[in-house]
Amino acid sequence: MSSRLLVRSVAESDITEAALWYEDRAAGVGAQFLRAVDVAIADAVRLPARFPVVHRQIRRVLLRRFPYAIYFTADKLAVTVIACMHAHRDPHSWQRRVSEEPQGI
Repeated sequence: MSSRLLVRSVAESDITEAALWYEDRAAGVGAQFLRAVDVAIADAVRLPARFPVVHRQIRRVLLRRFPYAIYFTADKLAVTVIACMHAHRDPHSWQRRVSEEPQGI
């Protein structure tokens, strides 16, 4: 079980932008999106092996109610969130992040 959670700054930006987009459409939906993200990340931290490997060592957890996925890596020390992207977005956009050095974790 991983004990530490790291969220890359680009993933934080993904989450913030999506929450703001939802909030602009309807009051309160942005907060609901953030709760769904929190639940998905907590599930990933609690039992990372439960989620499928979708690219190299990257795993994916889907959000409930929202068409978004959290992409993360997990090892004995930490779960690192790489991206939060719309499920229909080009997968190459988050796959490029795999080789990038974590900046502003």
